[in-house]
Amino acid sequence: MKQFIIIVLILLNGSLLFAQNANSYIHKGNELYNEQKYKDAETNYRKSVEKSGTAAPVEGSFNLGDALYKQKKYADAAQRFTDISSSSANPSIAANAYHNLGNSLMETKKYQESIDAYKKSLLNNPKDDQTRYNLAYAQEMLKKQQQKDKQNKKDQNKNQQNKDQDKQNQDKNNPDKNKDKQNQNKNDQNKDQDKKDQQNQQQPNSLSKEDAQRMLDALNNQEQATQDKLKDKKLKGTKMHIDKDW
Repeated sequence: MKQFIIIVLILLNGSLLFAQNANSYIHKGNELYNEQKYKDAETNYRKSVEKSGTAAPVEGSFNLGDALYKQKKYADAAQRFTDISSSSANPSIAANAYHNLGNSLMETKKYQESIDAYKKSLLNNPKDDQTRYNLAYAQEMLKKQQQKDKQNKKDQNKNQQNKDQDKQNQDKNNPDKNKDKQNQNKNDQNKDQDKKDQQNQQQPNSLSKEDAQRMLDALNNQEQATQDKLKDKKLKGTKMHIDKDW
């Protein structure tokens, strides 16, 4: 990690006092940074930026990003270095900002983005061997990540294939669910048929409509004949003869 420490007194529009205050905070922040008191250093760097406003010395903002990085606040540090690198017209400052941006992205395993940052750093300072080394390292890590992702995908596909094969083997070893259902339905049908057969055996043979009508007519005729006989007998019945006995 590169630390950009520059103490400059700025005279602009009568703002000497503000510049002195900002630089005093930078100086204090640098002391705390060297003592590895990064949180306190961050506080002083922030005050230097606040005191200077839009005319903040670049070293205050740069070292603020560095202090954030040391506290593992990588996203905040990356944002700080992005702002500096995109706004600075000084190739040296831009190169250092891109270098530290690449480091911040590396810590969050954003390897492709870190590679892009290192390349931009080298465009501003092609002779920086440290950046060139970090670029090679990031490229190697990206390659390993891609290989790992590829292997994970391959393993997932293999696991899915194994599951499918296990399911097929299970279907072979056990009756098929649809077949079981068909067999059950067939058994139910057989039971229903047996039940109907038993009912048919217990019941008399069924008659046709014509036979039933003939039997009904015959019964009616017999009934009528019987009634007629009874009627005739009643009408022709012998009267009782009563002899008087006096």
